[in-house]
Amino acid sequence: MSPPLKNGSGNEPNAVLEANKTLSNNPWNVPNALSSIRLVLALIVCACIELQQWDLAIVLFVIAAGTDWIDGWWARRFNQVTKLGRILDPFVDKVIICGAMIALVGAKHSLIAPWMATLVVARELLVTSLRGMVEGKGGDFSAKQLGKWKMVFQCAAIAGTLIYLRLYPQQSDWLATICRILIWLAMGLTIASGIQYIALVLPRTNNQKSNNPEKTS
Repeated sequence: MSPPLKNGSGNEPNAVLEANKTLSNNPWNVPNALSSIRLVLALIVCACIELQQWDLAIVLFVIAAGTDWIDGWWARRFNQVTKLGRILDPFVDKVIICGAMIALVGAKHSLIAPWMATLVVARELLVTSLRGMVEGKGGDFSAKQLGKWKMVFQCAAIAGTLIYLRLYPQQSDWLATICRILIWLAMGLTIASGIQYIALVLPRTNNQKSNNPEKTS
């Protein structure tokens, strides 16, 4: 998890330097270990979905999603935020969500449509590109509240779908309805959070162009 970097008008370089000072130089710590474990769990979850081992997939996915909060809290609480962690944590989040969505598309009777997985992957690729552009110039690209809610509902949608497939065909109609609601909420937040990040980045690029006009002969 990354600490927020202040983006001010005149003090931005100093703020970035101050934020970087809080980064630990030791990558071998609890948060990064948890992120590494989550990465392994994400791969196992995808394999379990392929093999239709729903019980194990549900348990491992819940553990993987739950430790996302734990490693971020631990890193901030014990000052163990590292450069590796700032890269590894969001990367693992994307593997968990995108991997599970793609695997569920191929599952029989799944409620996840191919276009939904495509939308999620496209949004993550877009945000990753924007993050690299902004942070490469020393800017702040910390997670926004809308993006955090997006992650929550994506996890809920995936967990609900796994439970739905586990109980199929004995599942009740209300479970299918709840799963569809969670999926559509996740899709809506995926689109909305992507638009929010674009709206935040575009003014910065326009300001940089105006501050550095091309020379003409």
